[in-house]
Amino acid sequence: MKFFIYLIFTFLMVTSNLFSQTKKRNFRQHEVGIMLGGSYYIGDLNPRKQFNLTQPAGGIFYRFTPNYRYAFRGGVNYGNIMGDDSQSEDEDQLQRNLNFKSRIIEFNAIAEFNFLEYRISNDKYKFTTYLFLGLDVFTFKPRAQMGNFWIDLQPLNTEGQSKRYRLTQMAIPFGLGLKMNVSKKVGIGLEWGPRKTFTDYLDDVSGTYPDPFATPFTTVNGVKLSDRSKNAGSNVNEQRGNPRTKDWYFFFGLTLNFKLSFVAPPCYAYDH
Repeated sequence: MKFFIYLIFTFLMVTSNLFSQTKKRNFRQHEVGIMLGGSYYIGDLNPRKQFNLTQPAGGIFYRFTPNYRYAFRGGVNYGNIMGDDSQSEDEDQLQRNLNFKSRIIEFNAIAEFNFLEYRISNDKYKFTTYLFLGLDVFTFKPRAQMGNFWIDLQPLNTEGQSKRYRLTQMAIPFGLGLKMNVSKKVGIGLEWGPRKTFTDYLDDVSGTYPDPFATPFTTVNGVKLSDRSKNAGSNVNEQRGNPRTKDWYFFFGLTLNFKLSFVAPPCYAYDH
């Protein structure tokens, strides 16, 4: 959380500095690109480990660049996240014995701010590091493994919820990266981006163990998947997750982007 606050502060400071600069040449550049990399999550089944149980991920994006210092992009990312208490070294997690996986589909709108002036096809401005911040809408669908089958968790009310959590949510994507030119039309990059969510149910774990005799579980699987510990049935009202923290998911990887050819000539509205 401290890193998130620091990055937002830095982002705002950089933005303020950029808009105070009035002697930068504007131009118009349009790009399309792909991202290939990985996705992972941090939450109740993985409280701390970055890149733990990383799964393959990918995406496509469109970027509009009106200035050497900033750009705007929109895109779609697809990935999977997972967590497994049996992979932990923590005794409480080993005792809890829960697991999950979920696909993530994300639609995002993002602003980028370059630390150095950057433009594809210009050897003078061929490399930069950057920060980014935006908004996204994502869908998820947590499932747990039981034998050879993966079972949807949200319909089962595994914590005795009176109202099911929504499987479509909003998040705040932010992070950092670097990008560079490889030709007059092509650029490559490397990016790492946390997603700050507003749900604690990416993994279907948040609160306490419900009373199996007082909870209206929808199926027998709801009872089984609610408490998979070694002393199942004796944990009523004990802590199952940590409701004070929200879950996070992450995308990272390599980007390959192509400058579109219908770009208009540069506009020299400002001096160099």
